[in-house]
Amino acid sequence: MTGWAAAGLPAICIEVRHLKAALSAMTNKTDRNDARGIAQVMRTGWFRAVHVKSTRSHELKMLLTSRKLLVNKLLDVENQIRGSLKVFGFKVGKISRRQFEARVLELLEQRPALLAIARPLLRVRSVILEEYGALDRLVLQAARRDVICQRLMSVPGVGAVVALTYRAAVDVPARFTRSKAVGAHFGLVPRKHQSGEVDRTGCISKVGDVMVRTALYEAASVMLSRVVGFSALKAWALRVAQRRGTKKAKVALARKLAVILHRIWVDGTTFRWGSEPQAAQA
Repeated sequence: MTGWAAAGLPAICIEVRHLKAALSAMTNKTDRNDARGIAQVMRTGWFRAVHVKSTRSHELKMLLTSRKLLVNKLLDVENQIRGSLKVFGFKVGKISRRQFEARVLELLEQRPALLAIARPLLRVRSVILEEYGALDRLVLQAARRDVICQRLMSVPGVGAVVALTYRAAVDVPARFTRSKAVGAHFGLVPRKHQSGEVDRTGCISKVGDVMVRTALYEAASVMLSRVVGFSALKAWALRVAQRRGTKKAKVALARKLAVILHRIWVDGTTFRWGSEPQAAQA
C-alpha cells in the first residue's frame, strides 16, 4: 500500500461487508467470477472506501494494544494465584498492586510446598508489572506531547488512554462530514429494522473499533461516578439516567463524548463546562 502511494498510484481499500453483499448475487463462486465481480464493483463505483490509517496511528494502536495485553496477563496471573490459594483457605483480599506479592508471601510463610509453586508466578508477575509500567509511561509521554490529546483530555473523564485510543482510531477527523457520524462509526447508536408495519429499535450496533467503544464507555462511567465538577454534559447524562437507567445513560453519554471529542478536534477548542455548544453543533 505504501509502495503504491509512493509510486503515485491510487490505493483504495474497500469495505469487505459491502463487497460480500455485492458478490453474493453470483450463482457460482469461483476465483474468476470474484475477480470479475470486484472489477465490476470498482468500475461502477458501487463500493465504500475504507480509510487507510497513517503510520503514526498504527504506532499508537500498537502501543495501546500492547499495554492492554500486559494488563490482561497481569490480571490472569493474579487471579490464578488468588484462586489457587482460596482452595487451601488463604484469602488475599482487597489489596494494592504493590502489596500483592508481600501479602502472598505472608500467607504462605508456613506452607513451603505452596510457596515453591507460587514463587515462579510471582516472578512472572513482577516482570509483567515492570514492563507494563514502561508501556504506561510511554502512553503518558505520548499524550503529553500531542497537542490534540491535550485538548481532548480537557473533557472530564477523558484521560491519556482514552484520548490516545480515540486519536488513533479517528486519525483524520475530516473523513467524517458530520460529528454525529462518529457515534455510529464506533457502534454507539441503536440498531434499526423497519419493513412495512415492522419497526424495531434494538440495542447498539457494536460495529467498529471495540477499543474505542470500551474507552468511551469507561470515560462516561468516570464522568458520572468520579468527576466532582459539574457540567451541562453531566447534568444531561444524569437526567437520562433518571428516565432510562444508569447503564443506558452511560452508553448515551459515550456516544455524546464521541461527538464532542470530534467537534473539539475539528474546531481546535477545549471543553466548556457551562454549556454544550460542541454537541449542539454536531
